Amino acid sequence: MPCGPAGGSPRAPCSSWTAPWSPTRDHTIAERSKNYRYSTNHQVVIDADTRLVVVVGRPLAGNRNDCKAWEGSGAKAAVGKTLTIADGGYPGTGLVIPHRCERGQAELPDWKKEHNKSHKQVRAGEHVFARMKTWKILRDCRLKGDGVHHAMLGIARMHNLALAG
Repeated sequence: MPCGPAGGSPRAPCSSWTAPWSPTRDHTIAERSKNYRYSTNHQVVIDADTRLVVVVGRPLAGNRNDCKAWEGSGAKAAVGKTLTIADGGYPGTGLVIPHRCERGQAELPDWKKEHNKSHKQVRAGEHVFARMKTWKILRDCRLKGDGVHHAMLGIARMHNLALAG
């Protein structure tokens, strides 16, 4: 894995992101979400230093909680013990998430505010997903079975090729 101390610089952790939805017509792998669309949840891990996609987990039902999808997709096993940064949707998973105010606390201490600020600067996933979602195949995926996963792997490969030049 190219991110973290093993392959990249020690300061370059991985970022973990979930594609919030990928509309999927195959109802055997997709589930109805809040908006009544059938979708799948994709866990993608990105090297925070190079912005390259390093792990694409198996797709799970779109109504699956991010914490459960992190383990169920195989992304957690692929990352191992590498320092991985995520958004606030992954409490209790061992991932580094932003600090939140505790109950009854009006404001975060300054050191937590600074940590959250640096956390936002490292998170690479939003830009990568914005680029990955421009592919038409993810906007209305008609592929059956493993086709959704293979499409996501192909898009990740194309993204990495475009960045590598």
